[in-house]
Amino acid sequence: MSLNIKPIGDRVVVQAAPAEEKTASGIIIPDTAKEKPQRGTIVAVGQGKVDEPLTVKVGDEVLYGKYAGTEITYEGKEYLIMRETDIYAVL
Repeated sequence: MSLNIKPIGDRVVVQAAPAEEKTASGIIIPDTAKEKPQRGTIVAVGQGKVDEPLTVKVGDEVLYGKYAGTEITYEGKEYLIMRETDIYAVL
């Protein structure tokens, strides 16, 4: 996946996973009740800080905080730009 966004410092660009359409029991969730996803795939990374290199890389699937990052739209797709510290886990 080629993305022409170059994050600066310890920031990463994440493409959020789509919101769940159904519950585990098969109930369809309306658009107004869907939760904001907290999982996504990293599509671009910065260079990191001078004394702290980044530990994530492009292609990693990650979990992040519910209100983490700034939402942007680039070439018709939704992305989040966030600091590496907003990422809780790599799956």
